[in-house]
Amino acid sequence: MSRRIQFSQHGGPEVLQTVDTTPAEPGTSEVRVRNHAIGLNFIDTYYRSGLYSPPSLPSGLGTEGAGVIDAIGAGVEDFHIGERVAYAGGPLGAYGEYHVLPARQLVKIPPGISFEEAAAVMLKGLTTQYLLRQTYAVKAGETILFHAAAGGVGSIACQWAKALGARLIGVVGSQEKAERAKALGAWATIDRTQEDVVQRVLELTDGRKCPVVYDSVGKNTWEISLDCVAPRGLLVSFGNASGAVTGVNLGILAQKGSLYVTRPMLSGYADTPERLRAMADELFGMLASGKLKVEIGQRYPLSQAAEAQTALAAGKTTGSTILLP
Repeated sequence: MSRRIQFSQHGGPEVLQTVDTTPAEPGTSEVRVRNHAIGLNFIDTYYRSGLYSPPSLPSGLGTEGAGVIDAIGAGVEDFHIGERVAYAGGPLGAYGEYHVLPARQLVKIPPGISFEEAAAVMLKGLTTQYLLRQTYAVKAGETILFHAAAGGVGSIACQWAKALGARLIGVVGSQEKAERAKALGAWATIDRTQEDVVQRVLELTDGRKCPVVYDSVGKNTWEISLDCVAPRGLLVSFGNASGAVTGVNLGILAQKGSLYVTRPMLSGYADTPERLRAMADELFGMLASGKLKVEIGQRYPLSQAAEAQTALAAGKTTGSTILLP
């Protein structure tokens, strides 16, 4: 028997249940991973709350983890029992001691990177990779705006942008988080609770605004973000921390400077094993070079997943949070 977290109805963190179950056997082209560390992400709360719909209820939760392969299904040739692997995306169910998923969604963990580091960095790191390197190819000398710069993705983006030679302006929710973002490599910070974000962006860019704005907050910052994008620039909306952006009037894009908007997801970029592994290779290379460090701000036992999600939703976490089975 093994433990896993599941939910039978949508709601707050209190709907999460710890249950004992028999580990599933991997099917064709699947592997079973015995988790050593599990990543906690905002998207987990979207499935739990009902913003996103799981395939069925009751449902497992979580899509990120790292561990050792302990069973292999038919047709799997690229992986072997005992290998250290990590994953992000794929079927729900990472919040457990075991997780079965398609082999195509796994990457091998290089020597020198721990299970905890891999679980803490996979989803956020691969997200940062596609945001800064593919959705918009950030170039040296550019000034970009990034919301929630002290959070999980933001803390990696601060470091990666600095390594690229870009000036990242980080929007944060407190002076403490401003100091954290600056320590991670942000060129400048804006405390949204004390400062006018749009006005400060105009001041910091000499009125030019930013060629790209990255917004994971959603509803509460949509208009602010649009007002920070330079003419013909791009707004990258990649999260809904404050709620989903709805009822968008496309005419606003014309009024504010012929702007572009995109809503990317990891699955749209890591859509083949080859692309996933190329992205992971670049991410792990950044870690190995020391240009990128992953900070694990919080560790919770798997049984305290509800408490971990509560802290995440309340903005009380810094860096990455992991669950330990």
